[in-house]
Order: sequence, then C-alpha cells, then structure tokens
Amino acid sequence: MTLIPMVFIVDDDLSVQKSLGRLVRSAGFRAVAFGSANEFLSFSWDDAPSCLVLDIQMPDLCGFGLQQTLSASGLRLPIIFLTGYGDIPMSVRAIKAGAVDFLTKPCDDKELLRAIELAIAINLEARRELTDIAELQRRLSSLTRREREVCNHVVAGRLNKQIAHDLGVCEQTIKVHRMKIMKKLRVRSLADLVRLTEKAGMMSTTSKNST
Repeated sequence: MTLIPMVFIVDDDLSVQKSLGRLVRSAGFRAVAFGSANEFLSFSWDDAPSCLVLDIQMPDLCGFGLQQTLSASGLRLPIIFLTGYGDIPMSVRAIKAGAVDFLTKPCDDKELLRAIELAIAINLEARRELTDIAELQRRLSSLTRREREVCNHVVAGRLNKQIAHDLGVCEQTIKVHRMKIMKKLRVRSLADLVRLTEKAGMMSTTSKNST
C-alpha cells in the first residue's frame, strides 16, 4: 500500500498551523501541525514520504536547533523554513545546513506548494537510494569471507596474479572466486563492481584493509 505523503508543520502560531494545514490538504497531502519543536520530536509517524515546514522563532527549541537535532540523529527529512523574521544571513545558514528552501511570511501559496512538492520528491529519492543500498549490502553479505577478501583486492585494482600471490593461492583459484563474486553481486564488469561497492560503502573498508 502506498502511503500518502505527509507534511509536518511546526509553528507556534495556531492560525498559521490551520491555514497551512488546509493548504497542504488541498494539494492532496496529509498534514500534522505542532506548536513547538519538542512536540514534533515526541511524535511518532508512519513511514510515508514526508517533509517539514518549519518556523525559526519558537518558544522552546528554535527552527535551526531542530534542524541540527534532526541532522545529528540521522533523519533525512527535507526542511522548508517559513518565517516572518527571515533575512539573507538566516537563509544562507539554512540552505547551507541542507534546507530545501527558505521562505518568508506571507508566502505565496503556489510558491510554498512548489517547495513542498520538491521536498517530497527529494525524500522519495533518498528513500529509493537507501533501499538500493540495503539491497547492495544484502548482496555483499552473501559473499564468503574469502570472496569478500578477493573482492577488496579486485576493486583496489590489483591483478589476479597479484591477488593470488598476496593470498598464497594459485591464479586459477582467484579467477573462480571472481566469477562467483560477479554472479552473486549481479555485475558484468569490473567498472560495475567498483560502482556497486562504492555505493554500498565497501570501498572505505577496502582502503582500511590495504593500509
């Protein structure tokens, strides 16, 4: 079942919460509003694609503080800042920290909805990327200890005879391992193998093992 995208609204102004909620729902999204950053942080939501429309000046944790908290926790939730007290230094700070957009009140409805649609699209792409990485890591986990060792050497650019010498086996054995590795990882070329291991985060392990 495909979940309808969710837009979280964090603003201490109740009238803003209500108006933004109506706008978001009119565009076909779900909306949940919070009066503070702490209220939002205590909320448990489903696994739908989502984004956050966030005010800066709030009674407890400010918008920038919430942005930092989410980033530190590893939550990849696209943020749109919407504030009545914005200036250029604030907008630069927000964008540098990863915000999708920085808008000031009163904001044109179409402009805000465009930003929300972009943020949801970014979140969807991030989710697809995480799914792809999980699948690649699953394939890598299917390798035996020796196959992973050979794979590390291969993606580091070493030749079969060099790998065979390092591991104390014959070159034909390395060729057999390479064939099994390519089959398990579903790749057809060395370039594909390198790209896969880079995407799955295996190259950092390779470099550590080679030092």
